[in-house]
Amino acid sequence: MITITENASSKIKEMIQNEEGNPFLRVGVKEGGCSGFSYGMGFDPEKNDTDTELEQHGIKILIDDYSERFIKGTVIDYKESMMGGGFTINNPNATVSCGCGSSFRTAEAEGKPADC
Repeated sequence: MITITENASSKIKEMIQNEEGNPFLRVGVKEGGCSGFSYGMGFDPEKNDTDTELEQHGIKILIDDYSERFIKGTVIDYKESMMGGGFTINNPNATVSCGCGSSFRTAEAEGKPADC
C-alpha cells in the first residue's frame, strides 16, 4: 500500500514519544491545495471501521478508504538539509504536483484546488 522509509520511521517514532498513549499514524488526502489534493499526516488515537491498518517499523498506520486509491504505492521519507528537515512524499499516482510537493492531482481525479 504505502512505504515508510527507515529515516521517516525514526522521526515518526521520535514524534510519537510526545503523544499520549500509543496512537496510530494516520496518512491520507483531502481536496484542496494548489493542485487539487493535499496530503495529511497526523496521530490518531482511534481506528475507524473503514480504515485500512498497516504496520511498518513498529508504527501502526491508518489509511481511510477515500485516500487509499490516491496514495497506493507512495513512499514517505524524511530528509535533513542545511535548511532543516521534513517529510517527502513520492506518489507514483500523481501526474501533477505543486512546487512545494504537498499538493497533487492524478490522471483519474483532479480534486478541488484551493487558493494558495
